[in-house]
Formats: sequence, C-alpha cells, structure tokens
Amino acid sequence: MPRSLSFALILTLFAVFSAAAQSQDSSTPPRQAAESPPPAETKKPKKVWTNEDLPGRKSAISVVGDPKSNSKPTASKPANTQYVASVRKQLDKLQEQIADIAKQLVDLKNFSSGEPSTTASGVKLDKSYQREPIEVQMRALQDKKKDLESKVDALLDEARKKGVDSSQLR
Repeated sequence: MPRSLSFALILTLFAVFSAAAQSQDSSTPPRQAAESPPPAETKKPKKVWTNEDLPGRKSAISVVGDPKSNSKPTASKPANTQYVASVRKQLDKLQEQIADIAKQLVDLKNFSSGEPSTTASGVKLDKSYQREPIEVQMRALQDKKKDLESKVDALLDEARKKGVDSSQLR
C-alpha cells in the first residue's frame, strides 16, 4: 500500500507542476507579436543602362571604373638572355632528374610484380644492395620527385616574375 500511495503522490505533484508551468507560459505574451519588425528602408533602385540610353547621354559613362585609376600598360623590357639561358639549363637538369626517378620507379614496380628490369643487362654494378622494402623505396622516390617538381614550379614562377615568357624557356 505505501508504494501505490507514493506513486499517486508523485503523479499528483507532476500534474500540478506541469499545469503551473503551462499557466506561466500562457501569461507571457509571445515575443513575435510584441516585437514589431523595423520599417524597411526604401532604397532607390539602380538605373540599368541599355544600348538605347547611351546615344542620348551627354556626359561620359565609365564602363570599367574611374579613368584616373586606369594605368597605361608599360612596355616590358626584354629579359636578360644570360638569365634565360641559366634558367633553361637549370630546368633541363631538373627535368633529367625527374625522368631518372620515373625510370627508377618503373624498375621498382616491375621488380615488385616479378617482371624483368627495364635496364638492358638487368645488373647494376655501381649500385649496392638495399635493405629497405620496395614500398619504402618507392615512397622515397615519389617524395623526391614531388620535391623536384616543386623546384621546377618555383623556378618558373621566379622567371615569370622577372619578365621571362614561358615560350623562351622551351
């Protein structure tokens, strides 16, 4: 009997508190009704100019911007031929290194799949035995290749900033 009495008491208290909460909520006015939206400011619509409007216009119309801010293009001076030759030489050296790394990557891929090497004899007398797994060697070569490619990009950017056209470096 005491359990049913305590259960009834809990239900009664719950009903009383929920009714009190609902009466407090209904006594406060809703915020949306109390707050009125601020009056919308009326802006003057922008004039859209068409081709028909332009011939009757007396003053000049700026299409791009202020004529004062437009700067005249300056004739770029030709790049130094010694600098171009130096950059071309550096680019050729980096491209050769990238090609060598690509060949090494192909050799490692072929070796890992059990195919013969791409070198003519298959024996490299000037190379030592590698204890690193092939995946590690391939990852190191790919990192080195990315590094060389970033050096090529940096060299091309520097040359471009100095006024060298990309067609001069080919």
